[in-house]
Parts: sequence; structure tokens; C-alpha cells
Amino acid sequence: MDSEQSILLVEDDPALALGLVDALEFEGFSVHHAQTGAEAVKIATAARPTVILLDLMLPDMNGYQVCEQVRRLDAQVPILMLTARSQEADKIRGLDAGADDYVTKPFSLGELVARIRALLRRVSRGGSSPAPFRIGDAEVDPVRQVLVRDGEEQQLGFYEVELLRLLYARAGQPVSRDEILDAIWGLEASPTNRTVDNFVVKLRKKLEPQPDKPRHILTVYGVGYKLVV
Repeated sequence: MDSEQSILLVEDDPALALGLVDALEFEGFSVHHAQTGAEAVKIATAARPTVILLDLMLPDMNGYQVCEQVRRLDAQVPILMLTARSQEADKIRGLDAGADDYVTKPFSLGELVARIRALLRRVSRGGSSPAPFRIGDAEVDPVRQVLVRDGEEQQLGFYEVELLRLLYARAGQPVSRDEILDAIWGLEASPTNRTVDNFVVKLRKKLEPQPDKPRHILTVYGVGYKLVV
């Protein structure tokens, strides 16, 4: 199996993990399995998987902590958080910790695979070497996946980069949530409007001097969002 299609599954439920490993291997992926956060960090360091599927609830530490540790080791590996929690705050906290996407249990295998393949498409686009661009007093480097503002460098996830690139390409124009979802996530991943809203909240914290009074990523009520550079 090509190492470029390897997945690290971090899940402490043996029955669920067994089913997911079998299903993902059937889909053509090579799968590493970790039952604890410490084991996950160790495997992520040694195996360098292409995608990490990370359960939120683990016996030794929570998924947020694992995500933060992995991000310090590898800023670019896509992380898909698996969670039984549906509260908005939990999802935003996961994105803040460095996750690129999330799926709420119970989920269908089809949805999970679609989201994994969407993440892999983000990886494959990395070779296009898009040029850095400025938004206000911030500079975004899509290749390094960083945003620099006031001398502080902040890491960006795959979806954050893609969302900023799309809005920048359409600067000054309203872009609907449906268009964003289709262009970035793909309809087969079954995303929702709240997916876009959650990533906008996350980006505003990194981009805006006052996230609660945004000057760059503006809400266009009833439509979506508009970028003012």
C-alpha cells in the first residue's frame, strides 16, 4: 500500500475500531490504529500518516490535547476529529486545537470516507505552489499554511487555507455558503452551512484585530460571506 494513503485511527473502542479498520482497508487505505493519546502521538511521529482520524474521548488524554501535540510535530497533516458531542462549542474548540474537520457519531461509513477523500484532495493541491497574499495587515502563505499578523505566525489548516483563497479570489463579492461548501468540501462529504460558519469563526480569531467586530471577513446576511482586503 502506498504510504501516501495511510491513515492513523485513534479510537479506544475496540469494536468500533475493528470495524473502521476493516472498512478503511477495504476502501484501499493503509491503517495504523492507536487506542490512547500517547500511542497516537508516537505513531504520528514515526509513521507520518497522510490523514489522522482522532476520537475526542480517550482514556489518557482528550482529543484536543492529542491534536495540539500532533500539530507541534506536524503542522500540515489533515486531522479529522471523531466526536459523539454535537455542541457547537465542542466543534469550535476542536478546530481551535488544530483539527481540519469533524464528524459527529453516529456517522455513516460513506460520509467518513467522503470527508477523508476531501482532505486528501487538499493535500494533492499542495503542489500548485500558490503565491502568498495580504489581507489587511496580515500575510497568508498558502504553501507553508501560515498567517502572519503583528509579527505572530499562526498555523492554518487545509480548509482554512482553501476558504481564504476562495474568498480572496472573489474579494469584494458575496460568496454563498453553498458555493463555498461545494468548492471546498464537495457535496459528497455532506457538509452543512454550520461547517462554513465554524471555520469563519476560527479564521476571524486569527485574522481580525477584533474578531467580534470583523473588518475583513464580513457576513452577508441571507447569502454567505465577503472578504474585504
